[in-house]
Amino acid sequence: MKQTENQILIIFGASGDLTKRKLIPALYSLFVQNLLPEKFAVLGASRSPLTDNQFRKRVEEFLPKEKQVAEFKKLLFYQPVETNRIVDFIPLKKRLKQLSTDLQIEKNYIFYLSTPPSLYEVIPRLLSKNKLSKSSKHFRRLIVEKPFGTNLASAKELNTKLLNYFDEEQIYRIDHYLGKETVQNMLVTRFSNGIFEPLWNRNYIERVEITSAESLGVEGRGGYYDHSGALRDMLQNHLLQLVGFVAMEPPTVIDATSIRNETIKVFQSLRPIPENRIVDHVIRGQYTSSKIKNKNVAGYREEPGVDPKSRTETFIALKFYIDNWRWADVPFYIRTGKKLPTRVTEIVIHFKSVPHHLFDSGNNQASTNNQLIIRIQPDEGILLKFGMKTPGAGFDVQTVNMDFHYSDLTNTTVPAAYERLLLDCMQGDATLYARGDGVEEAWKFVQPIINAWENNPEMPIYGYPAGTWGPEESFELIPNAEWRFPCKNLTDDGLYCEL
Repeated sequence: MKQTENQILIIFGASGDLTKRKLIPALYSLFVQNLLPEKFAVLGASRSPLTDNQFRKRVEEFLPKEKQVAEFKKLLFYQPVETNRIVDFIPLKKRLKQLSTDLQIEKNYIFYLSTPPSLYEVIPRLLSKNKLSKSSKHFRRLIVEKPFGTNLASAKELNTKLLNYFDEEQIYRIDHYLGKETVQNMLVTRFSNGIFEPLWNRNYIERVEITSAESLGVEGRGGYYDHSGALRDMLQNHLLQLVGFVAMEPPTVIDATSIRNETIKVFQSLRPIPENRIVDHVIRGQYTSSKIKNKNVAGYREEPGVDPKSRTETFIALKFYIDNWRWADVPFYIRTGKKLPTRVTEIVIHFKSVPHHLFDSGNNQASTNNQLIIRIQPDEGILLKFGMKTPGAGFDVQTVNMDFHYSDLTNTTVPAAYERLLLDCMQGDATLYARGDGVEEAWKFVQPIINAWENNPEMPIYGYPAGTWGPEESFELIPNAEWRFPCKNLTDDGLYCEL
């Protein structure tokens, strides 16, 4: 394991939900595993007037009841900070100097923006004006949470502003999906096995399908979600990043530059969808009221904070192509939505069927294509589906499963996404972080969809009852086939799961 340099992590927005629910628990897990630097401190910063002890008390409810918690909390400090003027950051600068001196920590700083996007330009500017953004002797890094803009223009503007104060090599745009162990394992599955990579192309693959389903609705976040929607919230970032990992060419070496270069080539090869063809390639939906397990479930427009006439999509399914030598004319299908039957994210590689009909017997099982299912969450693992002879007379064929589950590994800890990503940034490894040009290329692909919806208010948005797999129209995207219906458990496939 690479030795991590001594440093201080400064979390802006430290009194917010993300810090308490994700960041502090992830840091505690790294602490328990002895993966934090020898000398390390966390400085929370936000407008709330808290003391060190009050901050420690606030995060306590999100930590386990263990003896080590008391020792971990000694690493946590807090500094109230306003974000209006240059002088507002002088107390922060003094506190950092004091912590470095008192704890004998080198002045290596990571600044984490766990704040509203409106502060993504403000905080870096104030850091720069106070000479905190760069140093000739120590590293300075900036972690930015999504959204990285709301369209192509705003993404370009954000990148330009960030680069005024930090170099690209200092900026870590965090996408927690890339921190999941199974996403990273996709690279190993592809590039370390001679049985997969030779088949990973248009000659053997019929289609690729990616699903990211949530069983929950907007859960009180209707005011935010109604200005976002499934396209901006999930598809443009998380799902297209997964597409990049599935479709990329082998990198020359396993490092940040090589891997991100290859994923960006994928984004640059995405076939543009003309605005007048959006209806043929994109299905958007919105969940309606229904009854699940004999309980009435409100529709999206009935959620608090949502416009009763809202046309914000809670579901989107998309068909597209990647115009390069490897993937020419292989359709990719991605879908994501809220209030679907189960919470699951997975990638399905559908291989082409055999060219002969040796074992056709009127049984559809015989013609089922081989599938490789890479489960991102939950029940993380890999499932391979292939045909085997049914015992007995004749040559009846049935589909069987060969599966691997991470839970089968004993004495092995599968790190949470934020654990892995925070540790990577501490060590200066940006492999699993999005790069500015990649973010812009992803927005460039989805911008025509945004334009079509804005310019054609009558473009359909289909209703689907909460607890179902989205609008019926989404099933028509895949000709002569259908989406896989995943269940909570990886191997319980092909069933129509219920909430």
